[in-house]
Amino acid sequence: MKKVVIGLSGGVDSSVAAFLLKAQGYEVIGLFMKNWHDDSVTISEECPWLEDSNDALIVAEKLGIPFQTVDLSAEYKERIVDYMFNEYEKGRTPNPDVLCNREIKFDVFMKIAMQLGADYVATGHYCRKGTLMNEDGSETYQLLSGIDNNKDQSYFLCQLSQEQLSKTLFPIGELTKPEVRQIASDNDLITADKKDSQGLCFIGKVRLPDFLQQKLKPKKGVIVEVPANIQQYQRVLPIFKDKKEELVYFAEKPRYAIEDGEIVGEHHGAHYFTKGQRKGLAVGGTKEPLFVIDTDVDENVIYTGQGKEHPGLYRRTLFVTDEELHWIRTDLALKTDETMEVMARIRYRQPLQKAILYKIDNGLYVDFEEKQSAITEGQFVALYVGDELVGSGVIS
Repeated sequence: MKKVVIGLSGGVDSSVAAFLLKAQGYEVIGLFMKNWHDDSVTISEECPWLEDSNDALIVAEKLGIPFQTVDLSAEYKERIVDYMFNEYEKGRTPNPDVLCNREIKFDVFMKIAMQLGADYVATGHYCRKGTLMNEDGSETYQLLSGIDNNKDQSYFLCQLSQEQLSKTLFPIGELTKPEVRQIASDNDLITADKKDSQGLCFIGKVRLPDFLQQKLKPKKGVIVEVPANIQQYQRVLPIFKDKKEELVYFAEKPRYAIEDGEIVGEHHGAHYFTKGQRKGLAVGGTKEPLFVIDTDVDENVIYTGQGKEHPGLYRRTLFVTDEELHWIRTDLALKTDETMEVMARIRYRQPLQKAILYKIDNGLYVDFEEKQSAITEGQFVALYVGDELVGSGVIS
């Protein structure tokens, strides 16, 4: 009998995943990951991890599977929290959920599972795994999007490797969320009607500025509103001598100075804000809401524009350096000067967008058919061929 260790989070998805594995004849062990200790940044009156671990224990008892809690908070602090602070300080916007999967669930947690003699690790993610047989008898693993388009979570797993996929099972990837809830209800699992968790993957319900202020101190600066008709948006397209020159041009981020607009307010730290953000600016009196179009953490200035159609929000092309480019399908990795047509997304739940990849010496350009709103440095771009996620990278 194959042994599977499942990350039981105390939610309905992992509960049903555990139920299905047991029904399929696996020997199942449930582990709850405790990832964070500092309750000072969670919303008072609630201690999410205690309630969740209790629910996970009740589910394990109901299913008759062994259960224990593992404390991964030291690894979390080092690999996720410190990384987040560092990225925000540089004016980039990290994605902790993607990192949590790469660094914790499918690395630290997976190693613990293997020490327990597991053949596989399983999670309650809405995605699927495919297996291709190679001519030499070896196998290549595919990360496929979940059947439920509303819940597909393949994006969050865009940094997984062939090695990690080889030892992973996604029991609910073929199901929709309503089907998962129905299975939980039919089998009297306590999590059947539990709301989906919101917030950062490692803290639960958290106020992000409060969290960031632990390390990144507030620093007063100005908010500048940049009009939609400034000169740099009116540039006449040059004649490009080759494709690379064109890509460099369209990937270039607009650069702003305070004199490009007018000061309309104050903020408490440019590093707390991200491109495309609307909330938290506290500036009124504009015809349309203000959106952040850029942040300058060195000068501590936030640049904004009116309305979600403001040209400062849009860019056609992004770049990923070789150091931050990752191929799940290593056999499809592009060589210098090669291109590939893909569908791509730059954030979770964004509808897939047509793009062409261009590989150059030191990285990869992703050139979209249509301009994209709020391409944000530090976030991940995920690359799909059909319903398969083949690679990803951190946006530079």
